Amino acid sequence: MALTGRVALVTGAGRRVGRAIAVALGTEGMHVAVHYNESAEGASDTVQLIEEAGGEASLVRADLRDVTACEQLIDAIVLEHGELHTLVNSAAEMIRTPVGEVSRGVWDEMFALNVRAPFFLSQHAANVLRLAKGSIVNIADLAAYETWTGYVPHGMTKAAIVQMTKAMAHALAPEVRVNAVAPGIVMLPEDFDAQSAEHLRRTTPLQRIGTPEDVALAVVYLLHAEFVTGEVMIVDGGRHVRR
Repeated sequence: MALTGRVALVTGAGRRVGRAIAVALGTEGMHVAVHYNESAEGASDTVQLIEEAGGEASLVRADLRDVTACEQLIDAIVLEHGELHTLVNSAAEMIRTPVGEVSRGVWDEMFALNVRAPFFLSQHAANVLRLAKGSIVNIADLAAYETWTGYVPHGMTKAAIVQMTKAMAHALAPEVRVNAVAPGIVMLPEDFDAQSAEHLRRTTPLQRIGTPEDVALAVVYLLHAEFVTGEVMIVDGGRHVRR
């Protein structure tokens, strides 16, 4: 599938993995709506990177924890461009939350952004994506398949994304394809020390830490793969096959 000239919305595109995805789609010739909430400077940098790569981009801001804001975001993009071909649900929070230390506020915030927002964005975009024969790519996480004791609610939200991906792929077929990418260690938490990073590298079958660009390549593949839907592509250097 040719992506040139098509319109994509990438949420959480002001930093980290979301930025890499947005830049990759811009490089493919898509017009990328670069979503952000608080990372205004980072989102502007993303737009600049896309334009330097020869693509087109625009900035869109919304607090995705608000369902109404999710719906208004989709409406605004369709109003401006007349269409929407791709939705990449990348915006999420990963907060260290060991059992016994989880507050109701943190729980509600994580589920609002990590689960509720992707669902309502997808639901509201479904009709315009049907008209465009478009696709949705959700960003899940290896935590959906493993038990990270310091991040139990986070893993639960990403398991929900895996289920949502499969169910929506069924519900929106044949017009809309819905897939996901589940990254492993592609960006280390800021509090990781060198020893912890080296341990992760040595225990990864491909013997390296991944990059956001590894995730972006998987997203681009899924947009091109016209006979793939309901798939969750794990991008983790082989960590999930160590057992």
